[in-house]
Amino acid sequence: MNRGGRQVVPRPSVWSHVDTPPWGGAEAQPPELAHLARVVPSADGPVQPAFAGARAAAVLVTLAEGESGPEVLLTRRSWMLRHHRGEISFPGGRMDPGESAVDTALREAQEEVGLDPATVEIVGELEHLNTVVSRSYIIPKVAVLTGSRPELRPSAAEVERIMWVPLAELLAPGTYHGEVWGTPPTDRLLHFFELSDETVWGATAHMLVDLLTRPGRGL
Repeated sequence: MNRGGRQVVPRPSVWSHVDTPPWGGAEAQPPELAHLARVVPSADGPVQPAFAGARAAAVLVTLAEGESGPEVLLTRRSWMLRHHRGEISFPGGRMDPGESAVDTALREAQEEVGLDPATVEIVGELEHLNTVVSRSYIIPKVAVLTGSRPELRPSAAEVERIMWVPLAELLAPGTYHGEVWGTPPTDRLLHFFELSDETVWGATAHMLVDLLTRPGRGL
């Protein structure tokens, strides 16, 4: 299979390629897991949807120690789903009435991949994200495994694949590129990570860039 896999990206008629990653042109080294957990804000950020009627959602960004440094848990959504089918994502979904973002993120991770909430520690959250197409307001909660890596199982209805992706692979030269879609003043930058057999883009790639650039922001 070609690098990037078979993910179909709905590019517009006008777009341009960006080679330089947000962390600079030099090869970046993955941060230590403990340091990464420290630079993620522990306090809940203000809830500020960009548009009325936005649907609140939360995802779980789970980190664990791997052979080549920290790894992050990603899934590939089922190709049978109506929306975002076959896309790489974090476990997550819509917030039920009365739920907190942490409640939702942990519940969805348990439902989608069988992750026991007792095996992780919530260390903070990334920047909240507004998505235009799905009109969602996403709160990414960051968690770290507290023990040995559990055996996970994908939910057949939602998830086709579970992946632990090394941050070193995401930071490796040639994995990342950006794309500017459209023309000013409505153009926007999208992030892409082309793995050996999958493409991570959209909201998931945006959150990964937020995570990967935090150690370099002096936070």
